[in-house]
Amino acid sequence: MTSWTAPQAQRNSEPFTGDERPMLEGWLDWHRQTLLSKAAGLTADQLKTAAVEPSNLTLLGLIRHMTEVERIWFRRRAAGQNVQAAYCAPDNVDGDFDDVANADAAADHAAFLAEITLARAAVSELPLDHEFATPRQPAVSLRWVYLHMIEEYARHNGHADLLRERIDGATGD
Repeated sequence: MTSWTAPQAQRNSEPFTGDERPMLEGWLDWHRQTLLSKAAGLTADQLKTAAVEPSNLTLLGLIRHMTEVERIWFRRRAAGQNVQAAYCAPDNVDGDFDDVANADAAADHAAFLAEITLARAAVSELPLDHEFATPRQPAVSLRWVYLHMIEEYARHNGHADLLRERIDGATGD
């Protein structure tokens, strides 16, 4: 039996000009694909390799975490869909990171790709000025969500850089 290997990512260049929404979506897509590019070519076991003890930070954990974050911000909060968390629960708030050892990397990779498609569709008809409440803020706009997601990916892609270098020495953007 052969081990699953993460496929190559299709990363397109981020936009340099354009209207606001395509710029935000383009930058977010670039960061999504950057995370996938850090996983590309690695086996399931490699994706489960932690940074350093006692950390449980892994590339698969980052993919699972961003699946969760996409679902929460775009589908549950912005679009108001009644969707459950993908990996976390009230009694397991860090399940996206903590439950990686027995996780199915291929299924989690596919879930991430599916969640991106579902998140994109959920907000496609909403204006950037669309507002909703969160447990911490009475009003948050969809524009803020895009900016927050770009920041969230940028931060975690920095983690992914370090994880990938630890696994096989690969560096780069």
